[in-house]
Amino acid sequence: MSSYSKEVIADLVAGTLPWPQTRRIMSAYKDDDRFFKYVAVLQDRVGWSDPILLPVGDHLFICQSGGERVTKCECGHFFGDYRKNWKLKAAIIVRDTEESLREIYPNSDLPDPEWMEIREFICPECGTLHEVEAAAPGYPIVHDFEPDLEGFYRDWLGKPLEPSNKGG
Repeated sequence: MSSYSKEVIADLVAGTLPWPQTRRIMSAYKDDDRFFKYVAVLQDRVGWSDPILLPVGDHLFICQSGGERVTKCECGHFFGDYRKNWKLKAAIIVRDTEESLREIYPNSDLPDPEWMEIREFICPECGTLHEVEAAAPGYPIVHDFEPDLEGFYRDWLGKPLEPSNKGG
């Protein structure tokens, strides 16, 4: 099994590796410490010191912040407790008219706004688009997942987390 340096993982995350090497890394068995190297690379890219526990998206993370585990944007914006739906604290653009949908579907068929709306979830601090949902009008905002952080660290990574002050 191959083991890759943190620098190679950083190039992989940045998208600067040649495709043959990227494909080889993606297709091979993962080295035991890959997740920790990946998180270290992500930690180096942010301007804050709260430890990243789990990436949620390209610029969104679950972090340990003091005694709490929170969802946090790369810019440092807090969305609150990681067990709650972070999207409810985001700036939301709802595209539910033909005119607003045409902005993202300028040259193609667009969905019928009576049957579907596009919701864009944006960091209110830096403007990063974190997620897009297509849903029927009135459908509740989807809570994508609530990870079992303790189980993941204990059972999959073999490195149990310290208990959080807020039970999470």
